[in-house]
This record gives sequence, C-alpha cells and structure tokens, in this order.
Amino acid sequence: MRCDDYGAFGLAFKSAPNLLGSYARVERFGKVVTSIANFRVEGSGNSVFMEVIQGQHPRLGLKMTNALALAAAMSLSREVSDNDFSPIAVHFMGDRPQDDDMYHAHFRCPIHFNADRDALEITTTQARQANRLSDDGMSRFFEEHLDNQLRQINATSDLERRILDQIGEALSEGVPTLAEVAGGIGMSSRTLQRRLSVEGLAYKDLVTDARKSLSEQLLRRTDYALAEVAFLTGFSDQSTFTRAFKRWHGLTPAHYRRGA
Repeated sequence: MRCDDYGAFGLAFKSAPNLLGSYARVERFGKVVTSIANFRVEGSGNSVFMEVIQGQHPRLGLKMTNALALAAAMSLSREVSDNDFSPIAVHFMGDRPQDDDMYHAHFRCPIHFNADRDALEITTTQARQANRLSDDGMSRFFEEHLDNQLRQINATSDLERRILDQIGEALSEGVPTLAEVAGGIGMSSRTLQRRLSVEGLAYKDLVTDARKSLSEQLLRRTDYALAEVAFLTGFSDQSTFTRAFKRWHGLTPAHYRRGA
C-alpha cells in the first residue's frame, strides 16, 4: 500500500509534520477508511504504540483485519520517513502462524505473538522525527476535508452502516435479501424490519446506496471493465448498470470515470 491508495486520508498522513502526527490522523480519521477497525495512539515510557482495535461487530472471515492494518501502517510509515524506518517491535494478539517468514520479511523487526495488543511499537524519537513529505498547508487542507467526511459518517446510524457493509460484501453474488442481511448482523427478519421502520429507513433505498457507493469506488480506484463493475455491484448486465448509474448521477459510468 501507498499513501496515494487512500485518497485524502493518505495525503493527510504523509503531509503531517511527523509520524506522531500521522498516527494521530489514523486515530482521528480511521473511520473514513474502514468501518471494521478503530485505532489508538498511546505513549508508554520511551515507546509510542500505534494500536489497531477490532470493531464492535467483527465479521466472520476478517480475523486478519488487524494484521493487515498494521502491515499497511508499516508500509505508509516507511514511505513518509526520512530514513530506513524500522519499529522496535510489532505485537499481535493472535497465535504465531506455522510459517511466519512473511511477517519478518515485511516488518523487519522483532515480532511478538500472543501479545496483549495489536500494535506497532516505535521509539518516541522516531515518532517525532520530521516526515520527509510534511507540508503544513496541505495538512490543514486535508484535515478539514476529512473532518467533513467524518461528520457525514457520524450522521449515519450504526445499524445503517452495518446493513450497508453487509450489502456491499454480498453484491458480487447478487442483491442480498433482507433475511440474508438480517442473519449476517444477528437479527431476525422481523426485528430488522422493525428497526428499519423505527429509524425511517427503507431496505430498497439502502441497497441503492450500497450499489452507488461501491460503483463509485470501483470506477475511481480500479481499472475494472464496466461489465465487471456491473457484476460486482449486483447487476445482471452492463446496460442495466449503465442506466441505473445515469439515473443516479446524470452521466454514464465511463464519463464518471474520466472525470474522476
């Protein structure tokens, strides 16, 4: 992973004055990137820990989320550091895998499994060394941009986020039924329908929102053919997807991609 792969969040990370500032942005704006994990920066003695915390509703099949988040944090830290960045240690709460060679190849530091946290540990000196790409003006600009995004996310209810995540994960196999989504978040269909009614939400509108969001991300961030984007967002063919997308945005997916 590179900073640019994360859009405005990545630009805020690399334009921060130092790694401590970069990690503080991870803690503050992590929800902009992922609804699965949260982050915490903590000082202890001469160490700073960049810790990833599992979200409230961990989903089956995503047990490696924390390890992947730390691997990405390691890559981004190396990218912005003005020297050959190497942490004091990396800590994982999980068991040591049978083959941990790839862990050592990527992190290049002592790795502690069965630890009390999932975290990168660096020295306070490393944390306060200037990033080679720091820029105060850019940093302020992207912080304001991310603050706006965070306000929009916080305005969305927890239930709505969970449903949108479930729908988004299932779309490549077709639009999931309300019953399937209810089972995925541990509710009965009747309970979910009642909760949606209380919050003034309609399931079909959430399906549309999930399709719109996923299609926009795929068009902006990948070079998948339009037929593949249609398939991944739950449409049976490209022409049906194109008509829906034009109804949402007033332009075709191809024009949207060129503008993005």
